[in-house]
Order: sequence, then structure tokens, then C-alpha cells
Amino acid sequence: MEWTEDRIEWVADGKPVTVGLTRAGTGPGMLLLPALSSISTREEMRALQERLAEQYSTVAIDWPGFGKLPRPQVDWRPDLYRDFLRFVLADFIRPEVTVAAGHATGYALARAAADPDSTGRLVLLSPTWRGPLPTMTGKRMGLFRSLAKGVDLPVAGAAFHRLNVNGPVIGMMARGHVYADPAWLTGDRMAAKRIVTEASGARYASLRFVAGELDPFSTREAWLDAAGSLSGKIVVLYAESTPRKSKAEMAMLASLENVSATVLPRGKLSFYEEYPDDVATALLSALT
Repeated sequence: MEWTEDRIEWVADGKPVTVGLTRAGTGPGMLLLPALSSISTREEMRALQERLAEQYSTVAIDWPGFGKLPRPQVDWRPDLYRDFLRFVLADFIRPEVTVAAGHATGYALARAAADPDSTGRLVLLSPTWRGPLPTMTGKRMGLFRSLAKGVDLPVAGAAFHRLNVNGPVIGMMARGHVYADPAWLTGDRMAAKRIVTEASGARYASLRFVAGELDPFSTREAWLDAAGSLSGKIVVLYAESTPRKSKAEMAMLASLENVSATVLPRGKLSFYEEYPDDVATALLSALT
């Protein structure tokens, strides 16, 4: 199978941003949007993309502020991510299916609600709408915004970022929330994740995500209303061992009349990365 690596240029707050994307396969168009997190890139979709590319012409794309490429210092915020997704869907791909993970699901829902024809059928993997700190505390706090803005400081911000994404912290996060197998993120996989966190400008979006500053919706009700407003059937997939608080939110989304949900027996938040065969089988079955 032929894989094509490419880059596109976009502008955020007047600053040029280079974003990576990967194309593979032939057939109907499918857009794959990775999660927004400190260690996320389109590479987390690679194994799943390989399987889906047997039936679809797939495009996996990084989010601005994330990925492995250098990023400028920008006050990353939801408006920018909504604009970016609108740009991608208008200028680069008009998919028949959009597969989104984590926080990307919220942005895909919002775009579909604003323009139902732009995203095609929606497949949401581990759908979330609230960042790690607001999820842990159950509320948004002014302190979180201060922490997010703190990473903009020239010296202290970089040091704070390193504390948040050093090896032990990434390992603890991965074992607790992201991967079911504690040994999955070791060796070369851990090294690849560390490259993401060490890229120039990585701290500006990373801490904002953790603090909830990149949340696509401000309330659960708004998130559910956006999903419920869509006329087409939404496919939702998540794993049985998803962390309790996140799983409860996913179950609420799954209860909507226009949602078809499947709970897979293996995995946590990044079950699609860890068990791509399971996910590809369930996803393709749900689309038929």
C-alpha cells in the first residue's frame, strides 16, 4: 500500500503553522482526526489507518499546536481549532466519513452541527469534551487558566512543561488512563511520544489542553445538544476499561437516539491505537 506524507500551511493569529498529514488507500474519502493531548499525533491513527485504507481513501492529519513539527507561540483556543477544521474540510477533503478521537470528536460534532454535509458520517472514538484537570475536579477553575498561561513565560514556562511531560509522568498517565497493557508504551513507542513533547513550541497547546482551555464545549449539555441535533446516525466506539469519569460521559452520549454505540472489551482511552484490529472490525461493521 502506498503512503504519502505531506504538509499543509495554515495561519493562526497571523502566524504561519505547518501541519503534517498522511494519505493512504483508495475509495470513498475518510478523514482521521487524532486526539488532542500532550503525546498525540496522527501517528496514533497509523495502524488503524492501514486497515481502513483497504476500503477508503484516508487522510490522517495533525492538529495545529500538536504533532512532531515545530509550532509557533500562539494562544491556542477553541475558535482556532474550529477554524482549522473548517479550513481542512473546505480546502483539502470532503469526506464520506470522519473518524475522530478524544477531544477531536467535539470539534467534529460542532462542525457537523454547523454544516451537516461537510463531515460525512461521524465515527467517534473515546469521545470527550472536557480536559484532564476539569474532569478530575468536576469543574473549571481560574487556577487552571493561570497554569495554561504560565507556559508562555520564557524560562519558567519551559520548565513547567518539562515537569508535566517527563518520562515518569507520561508513563503514569499512559498506564492509568491511556493504554490497557502497562508495557505497551515502552522502548521505541515511548521515544516517539517523547519526540512529540519535545518539539519546538509543544508546550503552548499541551498545557492548554490539560487545563481545559481547548475544550470544544463549555458544558455537557451543549456537547449532548450538538450530537442530538444531527439527523444522521453517529457511530460511537469506546473501551470497557475507559477511566470511570470519562466512561460515564461517553455512556451519556451513547444513550442518545441517533447514536449507535459499541463498547469494546479491550483497551482504555487510546484503544484504537493499542487494538487496531478490534476497532477496524467494529468500525467497518457499524458503517454498513
